[in-house]
Amino acid sequence: MQPDYEYLVRSMGRLSGIPVRVYEAEALLCSFFPAPLPKDPMELCKTDVFSIQGHVGYYTSPLFHCYGVLNTSGVRIVLGPTSQIIANDQQLRELAFRLDVPKEETAAFVDGMRAILPLPAETLLQMLCTLNHLLNGGETLELSDVTIVDDEQKLIKTRVEQRRTAKQYDTQTVSRQAHNTLEIEELLMGIIRKGDIAALRRWLAQAPPVQGGKIAGDQLRQQRNLFIVTATLASRAAIRGGMQADDAFSLSDAYIQRVELLTGYGQIMNLQYNMILEFTEQVDQLRRGKHQSKLALDVANYVRHHLSEPVSVDKMAEAFYLSRPYLSAKFKQETGQTLTDFILSEKTEEAKRLLRYSDKTQAAISAYLGFSSQGHFAKVFKKYAGMNPSEYKAKHSV
Repeated sequence: MQPDYEYLVRSMGRLSGIPVRVYEAEALLCSFFPAPLPKDPMELCKTDVFSIQGHVGYYTSPLFHCYGVLNTSGVRIVLGPTSQIIANDQQLRELAFRLDVPKEETAAFVDGMRAILPLPAETLLQMLCTLNHLLNGGETLELSDVTIVDDEQKLIKTRVEQRRTAKQYDTQTVSRQAHNTLEIEELLMGIIRKGDIAALRRWLAQAPPVQGGKIAGDQLRQQRNLFIVTATLASRAAIRGGMQADDAFSLSDAYIQRVELLTGYGQIMNLQYNMILEFTEQVDQLRRGKHQSKLALDVANYVRHHLSEPVSVDKMAEAFYLSRPYLSAKFKQETGQTLTDFILSEKTEEAKRLLRYSDKTQAAISAYLGFSSQGHFAKVFKKYAGMNPSEYKAKHSV
């Protein structure tokens, strides 16, 4: 008897508070969303999600959104995205931008994403294992039976294991026991606090093997526990370096959530490297490699959270409980740079990233970053990047 998929989708969606879809081949049969979305965020990773061939699997997006997949009798059920980590508005606006959501519908997209309930990935997969039992002939799966489907992680694991065989470590790995001696721990946390990417890469190139203290009876649990300790230390080092506490803790929680799904030494090694590098890069972006005052860091954090809109100095001053003239003068005194120059240089840096790593047009990037026109965007970009957007994209295309 053919299951009533519309009933299943509706019931599962209402119970879980997350999107549910049913596909036959690649054709959408029915779906449920907790709130209307102008575009389905799964469109950005549909190929990866559809590549899952087992009865139950999952995919984690770069924003740490998790999708669960159930395959049964030519039908694919996809749940998600969901995450225990709630993305901030700027991250959701960027997600909308990458999905080509029209500017006038971005607010609705952000509201729709906010309506999705946060669930641990383990809960999502347990739901699918239960549903799998019902739809796939009574098959009994546990979470430990669900295979890793992240192809990038599989590839990294292979490379890590090859390097371990050769007894070599390079800049793609971090010793899993890196923080088990006080000296190395303080060195790494100091690098994160300063946002010193160059120092991090130098250290990684010659990272010494260190024997870690035993904090779990199971080797995999040991690796995860050490990862969690490192994430906790890294988030606090980043906060001392100027990162907002909410941002640092959210990033740490996202990595901890993901490490619990990994089942291999190489995967955890790779994820730890990425985590330490991301914390270091975040601090570097805030500090620009220089000592910054509290006011300068507050301004940098504010601009970072409002990149996709015209940044108002008046609203910034209001947020800091300062007058606009005082804020402008104090910032210039402490940094030697005007607020306008700083804001536009930050937008230029974001534009560089989008030109280099996305397929968005200059017109789309200009609108996303809040410029009044593409001509204004091009003029600002050339001033702060030393070349026009087309030249930059041609030079740095990946």
